Amino acid sequence: MLSALFGVIGAHWWFLGRKRAWLLTLISIGLMVASSFATVWWENPAFFLLLIPMVAGFIEAIVFCLMSDERFDARYNPGLVRPAPSGWGPVLVAGFTLLIGTIILMFGIAMIVLYVWTELGWLDGLDLTAN
Repeated sequence: MLSALFGVIGAHWWFLGRKRAWLLTLISIGLMVASSFATVWWENPAFFLLLIPMVAGFIEAIVFCLMSDERFDARYNPGLVRPAPSGWGPVLVAGFTLLIGTIILMFGIAMIVLYVWTELGWLDGLDLTAN
């Protein structure tokens, strides 16, 4: 859940004790600040670069949810003994994360395509309000 909700700033990296977690957090916050200073947010490259850690956070959330309990505990919680397996909860979270991550990825691709088409003038003269 931490990876799905706050993966864009690398919160799960801090929780898992990964090296250089501060770098991902610093880059992501820097991109957020840089995109907030733009007059039009979709014309700022920082906004599009922010999609990379966002989608990466969703992908890692899916990987963590679908990883077996034994493998996850061996890697991140050595010595922990679980009283019961985690069940269907992580699978449902992975499905929901896949849905939201896919929507955000498609939104990002569509924004990039529309930006490029607008800048190249391919949408000039397009009137969507005409009957």
